[in-house]
Amino acid sequence: DPAPVQLIVQFLEQASKPSVNEQNQVQPPPDNKRNRILKLLALKVAAHLKWDLDILEKSLSVPVLNMLLNELLCISKVPAGTKHVDMDLAALPPTTAMAILLYNRWAIRTIVQSSFPVKQSKPGPPQLNVMNQMQQEKELTENILKVLKEQAGDSILVLEAALKLNKDLYVHTMRTLDLLAMEPGMVNGETDTSTAGLKIKTEEMQCQVCYDLGAVYFQQGSTNSAVYENAREKFFRTKELIAEIGSLSLHCTIDEKRLAGYCQACDVLVPSSDNNSQQLTPYSQVHICLRSGSYQEVVQIFIEDNLTFTLPVQFRQSVLRELFQKAQQGNEALDEICFKVCVCNTVRDILEGRTISVQFNQLFLRPNKEKIDFLLEVCSRSINVEKASDSLKGNMAAFLKNVCLGLEDLQYVFMISSHELFITLLKDEERKLLVDQMRKRSPRVNLCIKPVTSFYDIPASASVNIGQLEHQLILSVDPWRIRQILIELHGMTSDRQFWTVSNKWEVPSVYSGVILGIKDNLTRDLVYILMAKGLHCSTVKDFPHAKQLFAACLELVTEFSPKLRQVMLNEMLLLDIHTHEAGMGQSGERPPSDLISRVRGYLEMRLPDIPLRQVVAEECVAFMLNWRENEYLTLQVPAFLLQSNPYVKLGQLLAATCKELPGPKESRRTAKDLWEVIVQICSVSNQHKRGNDGRVSLIKQRESTLGIMYRSELLSFIKKLREDIVNDITAEHISIWPSSIPNLQSVDFEAVAITVKELVRYTLSINPNNHAWLIIQADIYFATNQHSAALHYYLQAGAVCSDFFNKAVPPDVYTDQIKAIGQTELNASNPEEVLQLAAQRRKKKFLQAMAKLYF
Repeated sequence: DPAPVQLIVQFLEQASKPSVNEQNQVQPPPDNKRNRILKLLALKVAAHLKWDLDILEKSLSVPVLNMLLNELLCISKVPAGTKHVDMDLAALPPTTAMAILLYNRWAIRTIVQSSFPVKQSKPGPPQLNVMNQMQQEKELTENILKVLKEQAGDSILVLEAALKLNKDLYVHTMRTLDLLAMEPGMVNGETDTSTAGLKIKTEEMQCQVCYDLGAVYFQQGSTNSAVYENAREKFFRTKELIAEIGSLSLHCTIDEKRLAGYCQACDVLVPSSDNNSQQLTPYSQVHICLRSGSYQEVVQIFIEDNLTFTLPVQFRQSVLRELFQKAQQGNEALDEICFKVCVCNTVRDILEGRTISVQFNQLFLRPNKEKIDFLLEVCSRSINVEKASDSLKGNMAAFLKNVCLGLEDLQYVFMISSHELFITLLKDEERKLLVDQMRKRSPRVNLCIKPVTSFYDIPASASVNIGQLEHQLILSVDPWRIRQILIELHGMTSDRQFWTVSNKWEVPSVYSGVILGIKDNLTRDLVYILMAKGLHCSTVKDFPHAKQLFAACLELVTEFSPKLRQVMLNEMLLLDIHTHEAGMGQSGERPPSDLISRVRGYLEMRLPDIPLRQVVAEECVAFMLNWRENEYLTLQVPAFLLQSNPYVKLGQLLAATCKELPGPKESRRTAKDLWEVIVQICSVSNQHKRGNDGRVSLIKQRESTLGIMYRSELLSFIKKLREDIVNDITAEHISIWPSSIPNLQSVDFEAVAITVKELVRYTLSINPNNHAWLIIQADIYFATNQHSAALHYYLQAGAVCSDFFNKAVPPDVYTDQIKAIGQTELNASNPEEVLQLAAQRRKKKFLQAMAKLYF
């Protein structure tokens, strides 16, 4: 909310207004009660914002923030004229020390910020008073920066000294500021005590100071490379402190993505000379292993930590989250690592008396011998039975017992119950009782082992309560087990609709009406759940399970509904397209001929009353385009399809344009048709209304209904075209497009801009190393004032076309080279060849460092 920050500006502007005496001479602002109250109000607003420099710096100019922090120093009783570097922070009252730290943190942050390039905003119509005000603020900012830079060495020393403090600090709140404003006799010295104000823990203060020092050292490294070592040390210490503090801190906000970029840049500029893991802290060992991809070593570190309890639980959980994210992004090799790290964390949790995590239960849904073996290994290595307390041994025994009770397969139960650790921790009577309990349980069909001959051959058995069965129903992706659970549930109650158990089960509305019209409750629940789970598995690219679920659903509906049978055949066609595109299609292998025939069959299907999903037609046309079936789309597609299916019409125009590109004259006709179709999609229609006075007024502009599809549908379709198709219709063929638009005012240029942005973003997701598209993306960001993102893509464009700046960047990529890297050589009398090599070396080092910071 910018409102509180604007209050600071208003209060300080009012308090700093100069006065005019009787002789009309301008005097400094008077130190009267009014101005003191205004300054106090500004300080109280900043206190309300908890003195968050990130918020204050974004919204306040350098002169205003300088004034605010100087007022804080003044009210915190920092002696005027005394250098901060000469003051002993440990001996000062906590709020005084914190005020000094805030000022000096802001000082070096402002110096670092001023070193970044800033795009000048385009000037509006010239207004003399505004221009004078801007010029005055600019000069004032430059003067303040000059002083801050002169004092930078002292500020760094002050912050380095702060890292040696071993006590918590306090920062002023609205209450302590009120107390300071009272008469001295009414305060009773409360604000000088060690507990006045908002508490800032030592670790939180050190984390912020380390990060700010790292940033200023990194900035100084451009002129003194030895300082990069200091930056590296501070940034890695910041990461350790963040891991120690966890996500519960209210006062320590660090941009962790930027921190990671700094750390990567430091690794390039100052490679670690000591890789001896024995001398590293556990935090550093884990970070090094994650960075190098040595995930098995992370598992070993976590197992060893289960004995020492050195790493905080929050840090271990953050590592697991990071691995889960990488696994979800397509790195399937990490699935096993995620399970192992989760087991390590779970054992640590149960040893400390915490409950078992949801992740463990999910990952242990389908146990196997390898998972049981690893679980037993971790349990054995995580407890020293001879030295462990009764509490630790009791927690471990209860955990192993509960794992056994949750297993259905007796062979896995016996693996645990016969293990040495189990025998040691549980008494003979407890072990016998547990084994007897397991043997007496109702026999259950093990669907993983027994072969299933038909979907209807599985017997049902009601043995657990409804809540447990519903939970299993939500988690299961085995169609045979799903049917088993539903039979048991319907045997327990007849008035429930179990397709509503989970709000995550979603079936397209075009299908749900038909499915929910099925009269038999069990069949309706089964069809709905099988389809919903199959669609979900397809969405998350779990294609094998999706195929099993769809096949079971197809077998089920074939017996009673030709309409639903065709629906399932259509969905299985879409699934096969996705499976090929995500698998063999990635390597360029053409799809089998029968899949292409099925796609044609779907496009030409004319069965009445069949519910159709738009996405199936969309994917089928994109599939034909992606695999160059241009001949079919241009010459063989039935005429009725062009009228009834807009995707086929668009696909025909794209295929014809691509096919006729070699002949410029002939291609102009199809290109013109394509152009007109796209213009119509991006056009708007005006809605008018006649008022009581007879005048016609424009109410609003609506998306034109003349286009063959909506803009959102066009964007969705574009994103399904692969690289080779996209590259065929780039600006390289600009000559084939019409040079003017007849009805220009009807075109929605914002819609065109959105389409171009989406096209560029999608193209880069397919081919992230195309420097031309990277430059276009950078230009888009630069035009919308997103300068940091623009710099990222400009650097990436240069990197991909110069072997990471080991070669010169082509002049058509960087037309004007980010002055800092084009300085003249100190020894200008060197031969031209030497001068060029030296300049290229400077550019290479600078651009590589910048690229590492951003990538």
